[in-house]
Amino acid sequence: MKVSDLANYNYEDFFEIENLEPISIPEPINEPIIGVIDTLFDKRVYFSDWVEFIDKTDPNIPIENRDYEHGTEVTSIIVDGPQINPEMDDGCGRFRVKHFGVARATQMSSFSILKAIEEIVSKNKDIHVWNLSLGSSLEVNPNFISPEAAYLDKIQYENNVIFVIAGTNKTREDIERIGSPADSINSLVVNSVNMRGEPATYARKGIVLSFFNKPDISYYGGDEDKYMRVCGPTGEGRVTGTSFAAPWIARKMAYLIEILGFSREVAKALLIDSATGWNEQNSNELSCLIGYGIIPKRIEDILKTSNDEIKFILSGESEKYDTYNYNIPVPIYGDKHPFIAKATMCYFPNCSRNQGVDYTNTELDIYFGRIGEKGIQSINENTQSIDGEHYLREENARKYYRKWDNVKHIRQVYKEGIRPKKAYGNGIWGISIKTKERLEKRDGEGIKFGVVVTLKEINGVNRIDEFINLCSLRGWLVNKVNVENQIDIYNKAEEEIEFE
Repeated sequence: MKVSDLANYNYEDFFEIENLEPISIPEPINEPIIGVIDTLFDKRVYFSDWVEFIDKTDPNIPIENRDYEHGTEVTSIIVDGPQINPEMDDGCGRFRVKHFGVARATQMSSFSILKAIEEIVSKNKDIHVWNLSLGSSLEVNPNFISPEAAYLDKIQYENNVIFVIAGTNKTREDIERIGSPADSINSLVVNSVNMRGEPATYARKGIVLSFFNKPDISYYGGDEDKYMRVCGPTGEGRVTGTSFAAPWIARKMAYLIEILGFSREVAKALLIDSATGWNEQNSNELSCLIGYGIIPKRIEDILKTSNDEIKFILSGESEKYDTYNYNIPVPIYGDKHPFIAKATMCYFPNCSRNQGVDYTNTELDIYFGRIGEKGIQSINENTQSIDGEHYLREENARKYYRKWDNVKHIRQVYKEGIRPKKAYGNGIWGISIKTKERLEKRDGEGIKFGVVVTLKEINGVNRIDEFINLCSLRGWLVNKVNVENQIDIYNKAEEEIEFE
C-alpha cells in the first residue's frame, strides 16, 4: 500500500521574517507541560528555558537552517503566544514544553515518525496533551482511515492522552480534502478561520469516511486579513496555517486537564460544546470546513455561562449495556420546564482500520431529557434503543443520531415564541448511555465518557441556585468549578517541599 508521508508539509504558510522586538520572560516555575512533536527546536530563542528539546531524528542526515523554523514557531505559541499576540490572550498563562524533533524540512519516513511517537508517548506518561502540527499535502482516502491516523487512534485508546492535530493546509487548487493524520477520529482536529470568523483561504475540507465530522473545531490561525505572529530562529515570523491554530487549542486543552483537573473526555467535550450555540447546526458545507464551530478566545468563556443558563458535567465508565441516572431535578415554573437543552458527549473508542467505514468498534448511544411514563424522552427524539416498535434504518441512525461517532452533540433550537415543556411527575430528567459493540472483543467495557449538559431558561431567568438546591436535596454532591480555587490547588500541589 502506498502511504503518504506524515512530514510532507509545506512552507507556503510562512510569510515574512523581521527582527522581533526584545521580549522578556520570567523563569519557569511549575507550569503544566505540553508535548510537541514537530521539526527541530532552536535553543537560541528567548524562551528556551521553558523548553526541553529532544532530537529524535537520524543524526546521519545533515541539518539545515529551515529544519528549525516550523517546530520553533509552533512552540513559541504554546509557551508565550499571548505576549507575542496580545489580541489573542486566552487567559491560560504560559506553558512549559517538552519538544521532540521527529522530522526535518525534507521528507521523512512516516513509519519512522510513528514509531518515534509511540516511544515518546510511552516514556512520557506525565504528559497528557500532545500538539502535532505536521500533515500530509495529499488527500485522505475516502474509504479508509490513513495508517498514520489509525496509529494515533490506537495510541490514544491505550493511553490517557489526546493529540491536538492541525487540519492541514490547501496548497493547490486541486486539493480539497484534509490530509493525514487529520483523519484521526480520537484526536481533536483543528482547522483555521480568519479574524472575521470565516474559513481560512487555505482550509481543507472533511468529512472522513463519508461520515465522521473532521475537523472537530476551528480557531484563528492567521490569514490574509491578519497574520499570526510567532518567534522563529531568526526573529519574528508572520505566518498563516492550521499549524498555528492547533497550538492555541492545545493550550486550552492542557489548562482544562492539568490545572482544572478535568479528564480528557470532559475537556474535549467542553471545547466542542463551547463552539456550539442554540441555533440550527452548521450546514454540511460549513461543518466540513469549521467542524462544530469556532472556540471562544478566553478560557473563562469556555467554562462560564450566561445568567440564564445552567451547565453541568457528568462523567463515568461504561460497565454494562446501560449506564444511566434517572435523578436530575430540573426546576419547574408553573407545572412546566422553562428550558431548552443541549448535550455533548466524547469518548475514545478502540478502532479497526480493516473494517473500512465501520471504523469504530464501540458505540455509546446517549439519551437525555424528561422522564415520562415510557422512560426518557430524549431532546433529539432518539428512539434507537427504546422498547417498542421503532423502525429506523442504519443510514438514518448515522445521519440523525450520529451512531458509531465518538462525538455526540444533541441540541434543541432556540426560536422566538418557544414554549415551556410539560413537567412529568416531580420534574425529574434522566440520562442514559447505552453501549453497543461491533465486534466480539467487547472493547467498550470500562470505556470512559464525558458529558457536558447546558440548560437555557427561555425567559432569561437565573435558576442556577434553585437547580443546585434541588440537586442537593436529591443526594447529589454539587461541586462548583471555581477557576481561582483550582489554580491555587494546582500551585500548592506543585510546590517543592524541602525537609530540614
